[in-house]
Amino acid sequence: MAKYFDVHPENPQRRTISNVADSIRSGALVAYPTDSCYALGCQLGNRDGLSRIRSIRNLDDRHHFTLVCQDFAQLGQFVHVDNDVFRAIKAATPGSYTFILPATKEVPRQLLHPKKKTVGVRIPDHVVAQALLADLGEPLLSSTLLLPDEEEPLTQGWEIKERLDHAVDAVVDSGDCGTEPTTVIDFSSGEAEVVRRGAGDTARFE
Repeated sequence: MAKYFDVHPENPQRRTISNVADSIRSGALVAYPTDSCYALGCQLGNRDGLSRIRSIRNLDDRHHFTLVCQDFAQLGQFVHVDNDVFRAIKAATPGSYTFILPATKEVPRQLLHPKKKTVGVRIPDHVVAQALLADLGEPLLSSTLLLPDEEEPLTQGWEIKERLDHAVDAVVDSGDCGTEPTTVIDFSSGEAEVVRRGAGDTARFE
């Protein structure tokens, strides 16, 4: 059964956040809120967590996983960013965007797109997600909590607990965070390509 953590959306309880972070360090797969719907997350090197995300979402090896980062300094350790791309991404973060970029050697091979050697990165504008990332001190390997054959992600913590009780180890509930996933911008060629229109405004990248 999954542990259930009820977290205040504006003033997350420090002890509760620390408990969630400790669970992640111990290998847990968690469902947690972001600024654009709930996500599944685990520690970067957690192979079991990665395979469980693939299983829950029925993903193939071409799926771009996302490293959810606390800030730009952390993001820069895992992807190559030139000056023009840096400015474009910096202006849009934190926010509801995922950026696809060439990965550095810090990213485990199994997370990379098999042909492009790219990975998704994002910096969420969400108090609870930021508190969790600050406690962890490292990115969360993540994917949108969208179940196979369903058009919208799950938005209620209690429903996630009910439906994924034996598939995840913990659910972090801080209330509804919407159903619209991030806008995905592919910068792997050096130019912005809108891959998915979502919660983030695409106008600045078109």
